[in-house]
Amino acid sequence: MAQVQVTTWRDLPSMVIARRGEESVKVLLPARFQEAIDEAAMRLGENDATAYLHGWGRSEWEAAPGDPATAAQARADLLEALWSPDAVSAYLEGLGASADPGD
Repeated sequence: MAQVQVTTWRDLPSMVIARRGEESVKVLLPARFQEAIDEAAMRLGENDATAYLHGWGRSEWEAAPGDPATAAQARADLLEALWSPDAVSAYLEGLGASADPGD
């Protein structure tokens, strides 16, 4: 049994860490998540370093089946499914106007 933790910026996931004993594994989510985080920060006007850093957080550690690599990848896969491109777009739209006037 492993433990997993998700790193987020506000609600948007960025990375999964899994551990068991001394072993730990990190899985970064695809680039579209970091792009969405950056877009969200811009929409919220949180583009200075202090405001941006305050948005970051980590979940509590949760038990997950398997070794750390399996657990981390399984959680990353779940987050990718939950945060589909359409779900990310809807989240961003809920934050307000796009920073890009072409959107």
